[in-house]
Amino acid sequence: MRVVIAEDNALLREGLVLLLSTAGHEVAAVAATGPEILPALLEHRPDAAVLDVRMPPGFRDEGLRAALAARREIPGLPVLVLSQYVEETYAAELLGDGASGVGYLLKDRVGRVDEFLDALERVAAGGTALDPEVVTELMTRRRDDPLDTLTPREREVLHLMAEGRDNATIASTLVVSDRAVSKHIGNVFLKLGLPPSDSGHRRVLAVLAYLNNKGEAG
Repeated sequence: MRVVIAEDNALLREGLVLLLSTAGHEVAAVAATGPEILPALLEHRPDAAVLDVRMPPGFRDEGLRAALAARREIPGLPVLVLSQYVEETYAAELLGDGASGVGYLLKDRVGRVDEFLDALERVAAGGTALDPEVVTELMTRRRDDPLDTLTPREREVLHLMAEGRDNATIASTLVVSDRAVSKHIGNVFLKLGLPPSDSGHRRVLAVLAYLNNKGEAG
């Protein structure tokens, strides 16, 4: 896998390069400032990009803006965004891009090497990888009636779906049958007013987009 890294912290940046190289991936380019990101992505067109949200010179949302711009130029470009904190607005905007191949992890997750690599590979394959804390923030801040109608088990299923887990993993995690998971997912979509879909990644994005839109409307 060819990866472009954008991270202003030199120690973390070099750590990511070493981690990915050791795992057998190629780091095509690194960027230390916001203005460097888009040119690097357009030149190298990597299999995935790992981007910090806040980059010099403004330390606001340079990484995210570059990611969104790159995805407009390279539709479907897999992007895994790293952030120090759960920044709901940034997560909503990334997910609102409406395509697969997106991830949002807290930087602490990078230290859990297997989890980080698994997330990157899922994103590169067109899936989603959302930090559990990000999902929790998105869900707990929403007080809309449709979510209130979900049972505790349905909320657990939705939470795991939002992390990008497939039905088999959800069943294993919750120690229930695949059939039970399918039933819970059907109920979630019914209660949230979302049409069923055979695409796990698209349905995750649809659910999160729904949560974000409802939160903004509220």
